[in-house]
Amino acid sequence: MMWELLRCPVCRDRLHKNSGELVCRGQSCGIRFPVVGGVPILIHEGSSVFRIEDIAAGIDVIPRERSALGRALGRLLPSLGDSIRSRRNFQLLAELTLERSPAPRVLVIGGAALGGGMEVLLDHQQIELIESDVRLDSRTALVCDAHDIPFEDETFDAVIVQAVLEHVVDPFRCVEETHRVLKADGLVYAETPFMQQVHEGPYDFMRFSPLGHRRLFRRFVELRSGSGGGPGVVLAWSFHYFLRGFASTQRGLVIAKVVARLTAFWLKYVDRFLIDRPGAQDGTWGYYFVGRKSDATLSDRELLTHYRGIM
Repeated sequence: MMWELLRCPVCRDRLHKNSGELVCRGQSCGIRFPVVGGVPILIHEGSSVFRIEDIAAGIDVIPRERSALGRALGRLLPSLGDSIRSRRNFQLLAELTLERSPAPRVLVIGGAALGGGMEVLLDHQQIELIESDVRLDSRTALVCDAHDIPFEDETFDAVIVQAVLEHVVDPFRCVEETHRVLKADGLVYAETPFMQQVHEGPYDFMRFSPLGHRRLFRRFVELRSGSGGGPGVVLAWSFHYFLRGFASTQRGLVIAKVVARLTAFWLKYVDRFLIDRPGAQDGTWGYYFVGRKSDATLSDRELLTHYRGIM
């Protein structure tokens, strides 16, 4: 079904299959896009930092931790972060999408790996998940860049952008694309960091305060929003990056990770008490937003009334 919905990311014309590739039918376009292992790679190279050639060759375009030992320890050691609200929010999203349609179609942007709490959606087989990313991975059904989503207007009942918008060069354009591909009254779910250190190397561009995040989704009606993680997580991560400051080798980074994980993991549990307190709102990890597509735009004057902290 996904193949029929795909459009050229450059001109948005229809595509047709042709011996292991997709070809744009637009007379002034005609660009060819490869299909690798059954996964189409639909990147608009004129507006993306990624190259089709690199992705098709299996190059890991988003850098991961170099140390195999560090990756293994990351799986074994207690984590510093905790998605306190993600599971609850995804349950709400599942309920709302199933109210819209008996077989809702949901686009996941940045879906090469299953996001925290998203397993709730897998419990509902009626929900069709189309998981996209900029890299080929076990769950990737489509490679695309969120700046140019390769689908026609009003295709999806919901779009998920979990821990993605900090990694795009123009998050406002990506949210506009999200708005475009949503059906009327379609739903969006986003989690975006505020006080988190740089991660994924050079592919980390942006942070959003609570009101900055709400303004990003100003063309959506808010259904639920709040802190995704409190100051406890922020403190634990800050301690980790303080220790990283002493490192000059990969071994040093691994040692910093081990010490931080073993001594500061407990701070995330304090957030279960702090996360909704007004004094915690200006110093949290980041924010989530559940919204419904709207034709109206939230004004900046009205935006100011959404502030939840204390001064």
